[in-house]
Amino acid sequence: MIVFLRYWPRFVAACRRRYGKVFTIRAAMTPTMVYLADPAEIKKVFAGDPSVFHAGEANAILGGLLGDSSVLVIDDDMHRDFRRLMLPPFHRDAVAQQVAQMTEIAAANIDGWPVGQPFAVGPKASEITLEVILRTVIGASDPARLAALRAVMPKLLNVNQWASFAIAWPQLQQRRPWRTLLKRIQEADRLLYAEIAERRADPHLDERTDALAMLVRSTDEDGRTLSDRELRDQLMTLLVAGHDTTATALSWALERLTRHPAILERAVKAADDGDDEYLDAVAKETLRIRPVVPDVGRVLKAPVELAGYQLPAGVMVVPAIGLVHSDSELYPDAERFDPDRMVGATLSPTTWFPFGGGNRRCLGATFAMVEMRIVLREILRRVELSTTTAPGETQRVKHVIFVPRNGGRISVRARRPAPVVTQPAG
Repeated sequence: MIVFLRYWPRFVAACRRRYGKVFTIRAAMTPTMVYLADPAEIKKVFAGDPSVFHAGEANAILGGLLGDSSVLVIDDDMHRDFRRLMLPPFHRDAVAQQVAQMTEIAAANIDGWPVGQPFAVGPKASEITLEVILRTVIGASDPARLAALRAVMPKLLNVNQWASFAIAWPQLQQRRPWRTLLKRIQEADRLLYAEIAERRADPHLDERTDALAMLVRSTDEDGRTLSDRELRDQLMTLLVAGHDTTATALSWALERLTRHPAILERAVKAADDGDDEYLDAVAKETLRIRPVVPDVGRVLKAPVELAGYQLPAGVMVVPAIGLVHSDSELYPDAERFDPDRMVGATLSPTTWFPFGGGNRRCLGATFAMVEMRIVLREILRRVELSTTTAPGETQRVKHVIFVPRNGGRISVRARRPAPVVTQPAG
């Protein structure tokens, strides 16, 4: 377990080289894990009966932070119903309504970046993505509450492996070493419940476009609405799943671009020309070669045959995103960062799946891809990035995601003339 937590990507890659596309890992404090790097077997998992393949149970480690009703930690009919209620704010048309605000938030942050001195772009990207979540998803507008959320959420989300134990086992939060984590969760809850109460009391609720307003308005087939606790759990889920992950993807994109001058030059031209297809290709290739989430899990509730093996109930099958994305049989010269391979490509949901797959594919995938494109475009239009010959940053495990070890260090050579303001494409 210690080796697994400390050297996760290298350990799993070494197992793939030694044992092939299907192998078992047994580690303390986890179910038996059967890793799958064969797209045909992964397809069986993603297309399988959700009552047999439990993703929520596989994510149970997050329950102490996200809450018992989070769409990430529930299964079966409850998951289906909650997911249906949460889909409308993330439809393409709804996301398009948030593009102008995403652009404004990104521009304001980038204009404050230092010139001529290296800095870790990860924290800057986190500031942008947190602000986007707070203002477009939660719809926070009260200045004092916004400031408090900006202060508490990074502390809550930047948990180390030690704090992760108290998220996996919430009863530990009452003990002295983890009480700070509990206080931060309580402070975040106070602020989120205040937002929920404000939204419920808003006489203009029907006119609002933020995701929280849409969730407050939503009803299921029986006319039931989400309770305050259920709304809190979904908001915390959106903050955790949609903030740090997108910020990390942006950090990796800039880490890769600054080490590939020709690709960076082409990306700058694409940003200036409004070539969304190439910027999308940069984002997709970044998520291929540096997936933020390395794998996804499903706990088996009944025996299943996969890859020629009869697997018993209780085993966790793990479609290995990182292993599939780095397979040179699927992506020739897979270690090469090459956005051109994504231009015009029809991507299979079992060979490119940075957002998971099946009925558990990330609700905010469209939102995240649009946000990546918008923020990358604003960065490339507003500053000149220095290139570097330094070795690429290695992956560091941060809770359940892979971040650049040094935070994605970049340097801005100069500011570019202010771009002509046009209505961005959604």
